[in-house]
Amino acid sequence: MVWFIVAVYSISLGYVFLFSMGQLHLTWVYLQSRKKKEAPLLFNNDFEPHVTVQLPVFNEKYVVERLIDAVSKFDYPKEKLEIQVLDDSTDETTKIILKKLESLRPLGLDIKLIHRENRKGFKAGALEEGYHLAKGEFIAIFDADFLPQPDFIKKTIPYFINTQIGVVQTRWGHINKNYSVLTQLQAFGLDAHFSIEQSARSASKSFINFNGTCGIWRKKCIADAGGWNFDTLTEDLDLSYRAQLKGWKFKYLEEVETPGELPILMNAIKSQQYRWNKGGAETARKNFKQVLFSKISLLNKTHAFFHLFNSSVFVCLLIAAVLSVPMLYIKEAHPEVEWIFDLGIIFIIGFLSITLFYWVSTKRFYGANPSKSFISLYPKFLMVSMGLSLHNGIAVLEGLFGRKTPFIRTPKFNVALKGDSWKGNDYIKLKLNAVTVMEGILCLYFLFGIVAGVYLKDVGLLFFHLMLMLGFGAVFYYSVKPAINA
Repeated sequence: MVWFIVAVYSISLGYVFLFSMGQLHLTWVYLQSRKKKEAPLLFNNDFEPHVTVQLPVFNEKYVVERLIDAVSKFDYPKEKLEIQVLDDSTDETTKIILKKLESLRPLGLDIKLIHRENRKGFKAGALEEGYHLAKGEFIAIFDADFLPQPDFIKKTIPYFINTQIGVVQTRWGHINKNYSVLTQLQAFGLDAHFSIEQSARSASKSFINFNGTCGIWRKKCIADAGGWNFDTLTEDLDLSYRAQLKGWKFKYLEEVETPGELPILMNAIKSQQYRWNKGGAETARKNFKQVLFSKISLLNKTHAFFHLFNSSVFVCLLIAAVLSVPMLYIKEAHPEVEWIFDLGIIFIIGFLSITLFYWVSTKRFYGANPSKSFISLYPKFLMVSMGLSLHNGIAVLEGLFGRKTPFIRTPKFNVALKGDSWKGNDYIKLKLNAVTVMEGILCLYFLFGIVAGVYLKDVGLLFFHLMLMLGFGAVFYYSVKPAINA
């Protein structure tokens, strides 16, 4: 049993280390690509294809009007623009949409409501239905919590002059980045994904993904890849891989920003994280075999592996964290395994790689004094990420083992400023569940780990256990706080 624990602990940390090496390579590619920045393609009146804009919504009464307002201001020829509101709502959202469309009638826009009574396939099902009805050669998609700029189409459509391009994806911005520490931490993590990861994968011609919103598809590409499927919770990642396996190229535009609203409650964050992590695992299970036997380079296969299985880091982190406490006692009773702890230098290298990854992103987005923001946000981000490892790890395992669950939307709040209140939002379900209770118990478990380390005079894991204790404590606190204050 001792050697089994040692082996599982080592393998888990080894996977985290290899993942961090992949992130280090992406950081290097990103820095190189920034030196060779391409000039943006400019809109040309000679290339004005018909574009369909799809707005998939489900019970979005707080944000749907501002979304429709935003797309109604697109600076693109009206005769070449179609707007589909793909509405699966079961509340008053549909009435709000109809009223809004009536008010926009004088603008002469080709805008229509497509309402489904049956939510078959959830978002993917709505997109598939709209796709079959779309007039456009190209299809732009925006989720309800985003506010595209009027020049969005003119900044993105020129790249489709290259007939190999199947998708153009833009970077997410944040409407309510400074609303709270939770929104700041989400923005911190997403900025790294939308700067380093997406840019570097695009620059190295590795597989990237359409992020579900704020991008444009070539309609022919969707058809060639087999259309929208709803056998995973991340239909966007699934279709992205199927399209690229067919040979289509994806273009990522870091300089084009589309702002969106970040979830402001931990339970809403968990809902979103659950879908992303479980869906990513489902997509990996579905598509990695095809990637493995494709004709792409070994380097790109490696990046595709860590892209598809990146959420597995949470499982490995959780396993290593839980086993790190008994490892203290194993080390005390079996000095012969101490060499494993001496290998800690490679994990320090991994930690420094991840630190560099987020430092480069912080320099890109946090103005004249990035050091202050980095020192403030990075430790908190790491701790909360550790604290989410149980919740996200369960999601990953469900995805890998094929346990099916319905698509759960992330509730929208229509809040941007610190004074804005979410209270009274009909979509918020505040309840204590078993996972949240376990997060509280794990906080106490790692407190015990700290005490055990001090008692055994072995402080090598003290900092690790302190971060885990604070991380699980923070996630537990922010999960129960809204219910207490409601």
